[in-house]
Amino acid sequence: MVTKQYTIRAVPHKVDEALRRKAQKTGKSLNEVAVEALTKGAGITPNAKFNDLDWFVGSMDKDSELDKAMDWMDSLPQDIS
Repeated sequence: MVTKQYTIRAVPHKVDEALRRKAQKTGKSLNEVAVEALTKGAGITPNAKFNDLDWFVGSMDKDSELDKAMDWMDSLPQDIS
């Protein structure tokens, strides 16, 4: 994995304390904890496998036959007893 080196300035005192506390509690380095926090904050979950349908939404091509069938289904009475 290719990585970049950052220098981050003006870290708020409470953020510094929280990161250091977590590093000490988990036995990880401050760098590891900071990278994990940045990763999570960026919305990235390493090695995550998603089981949602985001890949499918909006992927269907227009199908006039399907549109006709859907229109027909919409025309049926709503309260079939």
